[in-house]
Parts: sequence; C-alpha cells; structure tokens
Amino acid sequence: MNVGGILNNKGRTVETASPETTLQEVAGVLGAKKIGALIILGSNGKIAGILSERDIVRAIAEGGASTLKKPASEFMTEKVITCSESDTVNQLMESMTQGRFRHLPVVHNGKLTGVMSIGDVVKHRIAEAEFEAEEMKRYISSV
Repeated sequence: MNVGGILNNKGRTVETASPETTLQEVAGVLGAKKIGALIILGSNGKIAGILSERDIVRAIAEGGASTLKKPASEFMTEKVITCSESDTVNQLMESMTQGRFRHLPVVHNGKLTGVMSIGDVVKHRIAEAEFEAEEMKRYISSV
C-alpha cells in the first residue's frame, strides 16, 4: 500500500500554524491534539517549515522559559522533506531513518494533503506482517 492509501484509511487532517504562532501556542496544540509536530504554513499556503516537540524542548533548553513567547519561525525546520501519495512505506522508512525525523508532510499536486508519522509507518508494517503470517498459515494448512 502507498501513502495515499494509508491516508485514505487514517484521515487527511493536518494541524498547521503560521510562522508567527508562539512556541507556547504550538505546544498547546501538540498537547491538546496528542501529536508530535505541526506544519508551519506561510501566507501563501505553502509549507514554510515544521516544528516538533523536540524542537520546542531544544529551544527551551537553550533559551529558557521566555523562549515560549517567541514565534515558531525562529525554531522551525525550514528545509522540510516531504513525500508524495505514491510513495511506499519502505520509501518513508528510508527517508525517516536517513533524516532522523519522525514526521513527513504529504504533498500532492503542490498541496499539503496529509502527514505521515513514524507511528503510522510502524502500524502499517505490523498490519502487513500479520497479514503475511496469516496467509502463510493458510497456505501451509492447505498443502
């Protein structure tokens, strides 16, 4: 199954914020929604960056609690790696492993259409492995 198929099953809702949103506001959304990252959209609606829980922790560790009043634009990752709906789970695993990140925005025809997390990837791989094991059991018992 490719990314598009997984998004069709899990949903395409994407939590976003503007570059002016404070770190405290971002942290509030992450906590309330129980997610690990927000996509930061520019005024043109295009991806301007991504801000994760780890980014917030690093910012506070370096600058103290007053950092929470600063805008997301100061701490977000600006060079965002994305994936497409036609990408496979194996391609996502490779990108996430090489880049050492846990969230990949999905872009289709230039538009943000979803986010894939490492949790989504693991859940899909486990489901695949269970399906394959069941198929093997059926095959062996029919022989």
